[in-house]
Amino acid sequence: MSRAATYRLALIATAVAALEFACRIGWIDPIAVIAPSKMVQGAVSLLASGQYSADLLLTLQTVAAALVISVFTGFLLGLLLYRLPRLKSAADPFLASYYAIPMFMFYPLFIVMFGLNRWPLVAIGFVFSFIAMAINTVDGLSRVPKVFMRVGQSMNLTAWQRMRFIQLPAAAPYLFTGVKLAVVYAFIGVIAGEFVLAGAGFGYRIAFAYNAFDNATMYGLLLLLIGGVGGLNLSLYRWERLIHERRGGR
Repeated sequence: MSRAATYRLALIATAVAALEFACRIGWIDPIAVIAPSKMVQGAVSLLASGQYSADLLLTLQTVAAALVISVFTGFLLGLLLYRLPRLKSAADPFLASYYAIPMFMFYPLFIVMFGLNRWPLVAIGFVFSFIAMAINTVDGLSRVPKVFMRVGQSMNLTAWQRMRFIQLPAAAPYLFTGVKLAVVYAFIGVIAGEFVLAGAGFGYRIAFAYNAFDNATMYGLLLLLIGGVGGLNLSLYRWERLIHERRGGR
C-alpha cells in the first residue's frame, strides 16, 4: 500500500471515529445523524433480512440498461467526432458545458416519450453517462501515437484493420476510463431519479425511510449503496491499472 493510500485510510478512520464520538456524547442530534456503528448495524440487518432485494435488483437492472445504451451510443458518438474534426470543433463548447444542464428537467419529456415505467429513469441514467464515454473515446483515439498509424499504412492495412488492430488497442485505457465514468454517472442518474421520481427501487427506499424518520434503515441503505458502488469502482480502477501497466504506463 502506498503512503498516500495509508494517509487516506487514516483520514477516513479519524473522521469516522470523530463522528462516532460526537454522536455518542450527544453533540449531534440522533434525529439528523446516527453513529456509524448503528449505520453498520442497520446495513447488516438489512442484508440479513433481504427485504429490499427486489428493489436492489430493479435498480441494478435499470442501471445496467442505461449503462449498455450509454457505452454503445457514447462510443459511436466519440468515433463520429474523431472522424469529423470540424464537427468536433463545433461540438466542443457543448461537450464542455454539458454537465451544467439540469438533466431532471427532461423527465416530463421522457414520461411523454416512454410512459410511466422504468424507461424514463433509464433515459436519465443515459443522458448523465453517455457524454463521458464519448469524450473519452475521442480523447483516446486522438492520443494514439502517429507512428502506430504509419506502421499500419506501411503494412497496407485498411481503415477498419487499423481501427481494429491499432487504434482500439492503443486507446483501450481511455475507453476503459470512459466505461468507468459511465458506470458512476449511470448510478448517479438512476439513484437520484428514484429519490424523487420512482415508486420502487433502491433510491425510492432511501427516500421513503428518510420521510419516515427511519434513520437506521436510511443510513443502512446509504451505506450499502456507497459500499457497493465504491467496491465496483475500485474493481474497475484495478482493471484500468492493469491495462495501463500492460502498455508500459502508470
